[in-house]
Amino acid sequence: MNTRTIVIVGTGQAGGWAAQTVRKEGFAGKVFLIGEEPHRPYERPPLSKAVLSGDASAESTCLINMEAFEKLGLDWRPNVRVTSIDRVGRQVLLSTGEPIGYDKLILCNGGRARTMNIPGADLPGLFTLRNIDDARALGAVLLPGRKIVVVGGGWIGLEVAATARKKEMDVTVVEAMTRLCERTVPSEISEYLSRLHSKYGTRVILGTGVAAFARNAAGMVVVSLSDGRELVCDAVVVGIGLIPNDELARDAGLECDGGVVVDAQCRTSDPDILAAGDVAAWHCSWGGRRMRLESWQNAQEQGIAAGRSALGIEVDHQPLPWFWSDQYDTNLQIYGMPDRSHRVVVRGDLQSDSFVLFYLDGDKVRSAMGPNAARDLRFARRLIESRKSVDPNLLADTRVAMSKV
Repeated sequence: MNTRTIVIVGTGQAGGWAAQTVRKEGFAGKVFLIGEEPHRPYERPPLSKAVLSGDASAESTCLINMEAFEKLGLDWRPNVRVTSIDRVGRQVLLSTGEPIGYDKLILCNGGRARTMNIPGADLPGLFTLRNIDDARALGAVLLPGRKIVVVGGGWIGLEVAATARKKEMDVTVVEAMTRLCERTVPSEISEYLSRLHSKYGTRVILGTGVAAFARNAAGMVVVSLSDGRELVCDAVVVGIGLIPNDELARDAGLECDGGVVVDAQCRTSDPDILAAGDVAAWHCSWGGRRMRLESWQNAQEQGIAAGRSALGIEVDHQPLPWFWSDQYDTNLQIYGMPDRSHRVVVRGDLQSDSFVLFYLDGDKVRSAMGPNAARDLRFARRLIESRKSVDPNLLADTRVAMSKV
């Protein structure tokens, strides 16, 4: 009889895949799956798109159906928080007061939406979007003809803006930096995104912060900008990033640096504690630096890797970073991590709806990105992973198929 116990903290995508993986690999011991939400493990990307628009149900985001979930034989603890980790006693303490011992502990407790510390930030009518309940609450106010202000011109803000415009709302995006998604993409992509949102009628205000929120006599939300302007709307969505939930690990004395630090085997500074998903910070060999990767791909793959590693199976989690975003009729994808030292090669017309930017280190492709170019980007991924030498002139020539580069 297997008396070993694995405790998984977090019931998002990473935690769900870790739980499935340990069972798939034949682990017959006790598996606890502990999460603060009432929902079974689910995927987050649809929340800002199909679920928010009402085109898909929240239940459609679940990783596995209830029957398959029950067959995993997990001790599932919804609506419960882990309050502390006792590394010496090898147990976690739950918010219910119950201690649970572990042989291996996997932290998949993700992150939380960053909020604003300004006057009026706690007023009704302000929303963040991180989980199913957030999507349901926000979806209820996305009605045709209403006005909404999105604070933050990053990925979550732009996806919400696109969904709101599809719902025929009046949408304004306010971004404190000088261009959209400035922290994650080059100016060519930022300019494309600005054109895209303008095309669909979204107003974009750049280089301007928000000073305060208030409510007027009519019950509308008043957004006071740093330049003195005021925007009046029915609702506000604050999409200014994510804070990793690494406090539990910090309090337990684990190494943290912008997240819980893990190695390629998903192990923390305590070999019996692993971490995966949005909370985990790891050294990316493709970018040459430590990072957290807030993506669907990493939540799944690192969750699988952590589950396998917890069982003593050798893993080497070093995936090529991949990120995608759907906005209006556009699918934008990014492979790899561009660097300012890389040479940029453009394939296609930057003013069109489809092009690819390649980032070359010498004659090797290190990163590629672009809108509505899924086929070319699949070949670009192969070039990056194979480290094949390429001719920049062939990359740029749209008359040459990517398969021939």
